[in-house]
Amino acid sequence: MARHLFRSLLILLLLAGWSIGATAGEAVYQLGSGDRVRVTVFGEPDLSGEFEVGVDGTLAMPLVGEIRVMGQSLREAERTLEGRLAQGYLKQPRASIDVLNYRPFYILGEVKIPGKYPFETGMTVLTAVTLAGGFTYRADEKDIDVVRGGNKDGPMKKVPLDTVVQPGDTIRVNERFF
Repeated sequence: MARHLFRSLLILLLLAGWSIGATAGEAVYQLGSGDRVRVTVFGEPDLSGEFEVGVDGTLAMPLVGEIRVMGQSLREAERTLEGRLAQGYLKQPRASIDVLNYRPFYILGEVKIPGKYPFETGMTVLTAVTLAGGFTYRADEKDIDVVRGGNKDGPMKKVPLDTVVQPGDTIRVNERFF
C-alpha cells in the first residue's frame, strides 16, 4: 500500500514538474510589424485607441509621436509608453497594451495554396498546412522548416507537424525526393 502511494506521489510530482517546466519555457510574445494593438492610457481617452505597429516597428501615438516597440513584450511596450508620457505630458501615467490582431504567418513550398494567412492562437504547423489547402503530392511531411517571427535572416529550424506557430513565422514545406 505504501509503495503504491509513493509511486502515485512520484508520478504526480513528475507531471507537475513537467507542466511547470513547459510553462517556464514558453517564449514571451514580442510585438512586431503588422500587429494591431489597443492602447489604453488610464484617465486619458484622447490618448487611447487602436494602433498598428508600423513597418519600422513603431506606434504612432497622439501627443508623444512615434514610439519604438518592435521586439518588446507587451509589458516592456507599456513601460516605454509610460516613460514617454511621463516626459512632461502626464504625471504618473498608467498604460495598458493588448494585441487585437497578430501579424500574419506565411507558408510556402509544397502546399496547395501558399501565401499569407491570419494567425490564430494555438495554431500548429499542421493547422497552417490545412489552411493552405493541404500538402501537394510531392510534399515531404517530415521535412518542414520554420523561420521564427519574420526574421528573414534568422535560422531555419526543422520542426514536426505539432510545432506551435507564432505570428510572423515563415513555414516552408520541402519537396520529397524518391
